[in-house]
Amino acid sequence: MRISTSAIYEAGIRAMQEQTEKLMHVQQQISSGRRILTPADDPVAAARVLEVSQSQSLNQQYATNSAAAGDSLALEESVLGSISGLLQDVRDTAVQAGNAALNASDRSMLASALRGRYQELLGLANSTDGSGQYLFSGYQGGIRPFSESAPGNVVYSGDQGQRLIQVSPSRQIAVSDAGVDVFQRIASGNGTFAAQAVNSNGGSGVIESGTLLDATSWNDPTNSKNLGVVFTVLGGVTTYSIMDNAVGPPAALLAGPRAYTSGSDINLGTDGPPPVDFGARVSISGAPADGDSFTIKASTKQQDVFQTINDLINLLQTSPGGASLANGLASVQRNLDNAMENVLTVRTSTGSRLKELDSVNSAGDDRALLYNQTLSTLQDLDYAKAASELTQQQVNLEAAQKSFVKVAGLSLFNYI
Repeated sequence: MRISTSAIYEAGIRAMQEQTEKLMHVQQQISSGRRILTPADDPVAAARVLEVSQSQSLNQQYATNSAAAGDSLALEESVLGSISGLLQDVRDTAVQAGNAALNASDRSMLASALRGRYQELLGLANSTDGSGQYLFSGYQGGIRPFSESAPGNVVYSGDQGQRLIQVSPSRQIAVSDAGVDVFQRIASGNGTFAAQAVNSNGGSGVIESGTLLDATSWNDPTNSKNLGVVFTVLGGVTTYSIMDNAVGPPAALLAGPRAYTSGSDINLGTDGPPPVDFGARVSISGAPADGDSFTIKASTKQQDVFQTINDLINLLQTSPGGASLANGLASVQRNLDNAMENVLTVRTSTGSRLKELDSVNSAGDDRALLYNQTLSTLQDLDYAKAASELTQQQVNLEAAQKSFVKVAGLSLFNYI
């Protein structure tokens, strides 16, 4: 069979091109540090690389989400800290207002200062995060949560939800709280019952918050949880009776009359028969007047911290002092204590979420490391092997070139 000169040239060129292509492929591998440049290099490994790369990208997005959640929660925690400090200042002012040395003018000055703190609290309740979303509007971050329709009457316009951010494949973190739960759903009294003086009292009796001794007894079916302590002064002797205000009018007598001693415990219950102990007690000090009464009602979660501060302002502006001021301040202080405890509860929840984010971030870092290791195993180049292959391909190319020169030089004229 005869082989044409053009066929010899084409075969030689094709051989050199193939060796050049292989050499360039190895050079590209070395320059990129990657064993797989195209799926054809290793189809199975290339498919696995794509899968791991997608998981790695998703993990990076979770890390970005987690950072955003951390920023929002850190800001909320800071705002809640400021709110706690403000409420403590208001309570200190309430304690200061009880100083008998203060006159009406002094208390009015305190009220003016409290009005500024009230507006400051309203501003904190309407705080936003770095992206303009309100911290305490629930799910509706774009809606201003609180607005004042009248002094002390603050309306909540948010909802009950929480904005959630996905920070891991299986975890969403709440980055907001419903303001109504922070500022307006606060327990009254001691959390079980609220003890208050009736505004029309004329004596100097002051009631304290009271103590729950036995929850089971307090929840006895015979306890309406709407009780009253009514005083009678006859012949210089002061006695009191325990009434059921849920009955009547007139209210039903449950116990008494009993002898009164200022500051002594008043156990709530009935005289029977048979006698029933409601598992709670209150303490009243001072000298109640004839007909003075005090109420003990089951606590509700409807105290509004804005209304509480406004009530304190009005009390300082209008109260003539004496027992009415003392009872009013005691009630306000209890409500402020409950408000601070409620804020502390939300702040603790925020701190717990921040701590959980640390754990989520740590797990995300571990996943990122695992993904990087897997990708390195799949596609990173073995430089020692690549260097050897590069040398081999260079030799192959040189051999192809020399062979082409030899073959291209063949001619019958060389043998004549």
